[in-house]
Amino acid sequence: MNGGLVRIREVYETLNPSEHKIAAFILERPEEMIDLSVAELASRSGASQAAIIRLCKTLGFKGYQDLKLKVAGDLQDPGAPGYQEIRPNDGIAEIIQNVSNNNIQSIRDTLKILDDQLVEKAVTLLRQAKRIYFFGVGASNLIAMDAQQKFLRIDKTSLSFADPHLQLTSAVTLTPEDAAVCISYSGETEAVIRAAKIAKGNGSTVISITKYGNSTLSKAADIPLFTTSTENEIRSGAMASRMTQLNLIDILYLGVASRDYDRSLEYLERSRQAIREV
Repeated sequence: MNGGLVRIREVYETLNPSEHKIAAFILERPEEMIDLSVAELASRSGASQAAIIRLCKTLGFKGYQDLKLKVAGDLQDPGAPGYQEIRPNDGIAEIIQNVSNNNIQSIRDTLKILDDQLVEKAVTLLRQAKRIYFFGVGASNLIAMDAQQKFLRIDKTSLSFADPHLQLTSAVTLTPEDAAVCISYSGETEAVIRAAKIAKGNGSTVISITKYGNSTLSKAADIPLFTTSTENEIRSGAMASRMTQLNLIDILYLGVASRDYDRSLEYLERSRQAIREV
């Protein structure tokens, strides 16, 4: 049971002043926090007990005891190297190590916040959908294109469009039998949010893939799925966050394929054969 510190880091900049004080104390002194009562943490952090309870709800925990258990789990998690930014004149060996560690750490952190029940719901929806539309802009469109290619190979009618206008046009054609997967790490990409709202207005079920926390897109979705990557997005180009999104797409894809294993295997072999003959 872990993921407390990851969730706090992800929402840290969006917290109100009182919650921010509590979060800062926990991140700086997690070993001390797990031995404190609500009253003691309020006193040590300079915030109120009510603010602590609000923070627990913001983080998606049942209460303070749940938060303490998750933080305690984080402290028992060995071998986490942390994120390393690329620096001027780094050697090739160091870049290889840092980039690889960042990608691994992002996937490890995402596993701590990924909700099994929501993933199960998403897999069931995608399996039953007549058509699957993948929406994303910029780097997130690359994730959408990868998803389309994967799902097509197991005979799931899938579409993605690089042009945001085409995305909106296609969203208009969705029906209650279809599913929309909307991808935006920030959760605030206007074109993707608009596509999600149009799809939902047509009766389609919407799955979102965003960073952890409340965002416009995650709140608009029927099934919000979260990834995490506490890297510097400007200097590292959000490389590790892209890897977590690709990993989540692979989870959804294999979840659907495993439930129709024989059929999926047949179509994978047929597509492999078709490509081999080109």
